[in-house]
Amino acid sequence: MSTGKILVVDDDPQIRRVMKATLVAHGYEVVEARTGEDAMEMISAEPPNLVLLDMNLPGMGGLETCQAIRAGSDIPVVILSVRNSEKDKVAALDAGADDYVTKPFGIEELLARIRATMRRSPASPEGGPSGYTTAGLEMDFAARRVRVRGADVRLTPKEFELLRYLVLHAGKPVTHREVLQAVWGPDYGDEPEYLRVFVNQLRKKIEVNPARPKFIVTEPWVGYRFVGE
Repeated sequence: MSTGKILVVDDDPQIRRVMKATLVAHGYEVVEARTGEDAMEMISAEPPNLVLLDMNLPGMGGLETCQAIRAGSDIPVVILSVRNSEKDKVAALDAGADDYVTKPFGIEELLARIRATMRRSPASPEGGPSGYTTAGLEMDFAARRVRVRGADVRLTPKEFELLRYLVLHAGKPVTHREVLQAVWGPDYGDEPEYLRVFVNQLRKKIEVNPARPKFIVTEPWVGYRFVGE
């Protein structure tokens, strides 16, 4: 039984062949696209569960493709790139990527990143709350629904998981490492740039004034704290 369908987007046919053989061997269904334009057509026709997207593509580049995917879909996207600078990672995350893997990478690392990106925590912990409401913000954990000042707001899966974690620890400072390991997985913890980008994205969606947030506040040198009523 397939553990999910992955769209591999890369203009190098040899890389696509190797990726497909490896992923199929680990239980995934794999479809391929050579360009960003091809990828968008395939996503529109039959959305996959995850996209592995090369940064350097002919025509529509990787970042542009990621932005186009994110404009109309919440499909998890993992960027693959030879570039390893924080600037490049932040640019990819800003474009809507859920994760960023630097080439060359080991297959076990890639598989772990795929599992982490596709992983969703249970809708509600055993005996825990089914939702949360405070002034101007409502969350339904089971339906994965968020309303801000009465209007539905679309969050990506990782944005939802991050907000949910902060809400469940409302009033308490949580460290960067704690949040990264809870939301992305135990192999994470040293990627503070991920949180900076995702918190900024959340603030733009839920705060009246993202520059002066009232819900998600920064705890200097520690992490973040969610402030409710």
